[in-house]
Amino acid sequence: MSLVKLAIKGISYSQTQNGAYALILNEVDGERKLPIVIGAFEAQSIAIALEKEIKPPRPLTHDLFKNFADRFDIVVKQVIIHKLVDGVFYSSIICERDKIEEIIDARTSDAIALALRFNAPIFTYKNILDKAGIYLKGNTMEPDNPSGENEGILSNPETFGLEESTVKDSYSGKSVQELYELLNEAVQNEDYEKAAKIRDEISKKES
Repeated sequence: MSLVKLAIKGISYSQTQNGAYALILNEVDGERKLPIVIGAFEAQSIAIALEKEIKPPRPLTHDLFKNFADRFDIVVKQVIIHKLVDGVFYSSIICERDKIEEIIDARTSDAIALALRFNAPIFTYKNILDKAGIYLKGNTMEPDNPSGENEGILSNPETFGLEESTVKDSYSGKSVQELYELLNEAVQNEDYEKAAKIRDEISKKES
């Protein structure tokens, strides 16, 4: 089975599943998206890895794993989303130490959070993308397979991202200095999702 390389397109809050987020992966050499529902902690961890300017005052679990791996010369070479069963994605982390390769089973959200910290590529198999791939058109997502076989992966996906735009609007009236104060407060409170959104608004004002 051929592998397809993926890149992270973004993370959106789900209004249909309480406390859940949608991690959207993009087919590098194509137009299909792979949405994966993840928890709030994993969403924050991935957002921090994407937002280089936000440094947690204490290492998160995935940062601790990275520090541990670095200390013992373990390198994450790549992550493969290798299975999809009943709407749940299964992943493997391909590691290497002393030129010996090991495969470790992992939740997809954890695997991707670590891949970002190791600058490791993310792959899935073509048959998984054929089954779960979605075309993003405007604010709606259309399944690649019209049969609806994979309908349960993301319910009412058009609701994703609505809360994010509302939050951004609440920061638009703030000055840059006020935003920096809010950013420092959010980081100290370890509210990294909020910090990432404030950082986006600062970048917008300073550009």
